[in-house]
Amino acid sequence: MKRTLACCVASLGLGTANAEAGIVCNEGYQRVNGQEISTPYCNDNYVAEVARLYGFKVSNAAVRNSPALKDKICRELGSDIRIAPYCNTDSGPDRSW
Repeated sequence: MKRTLACCVASLGLGTANAEAGIVCNEGYQRVNGQEISTPYCNDNYVAEVARLYGFKVSNAAVRNSPALKDKICRELGSDIRIAPYCNTDSGPDRSW
């Protein structure tokens, strides 16, 4: 019984690692069946990648899991055309009267 339980627990752990390892990103796009599509997962990874090029010490997971961190990066680097499409901008009317 203990051996069966240990095997089940081990296989569950491997299954979650393989799911994330199977995602292939290229500059904000995820490769799916030979095509590249824009996904939030790969968009955030690319924001983190560009931020690291500018000297930010951030991981992909940190940017994906913290909207505040992503907003901070976008405020500082949002004019970089590589990540501008992945940053939320306030494009509404100017209300600073």
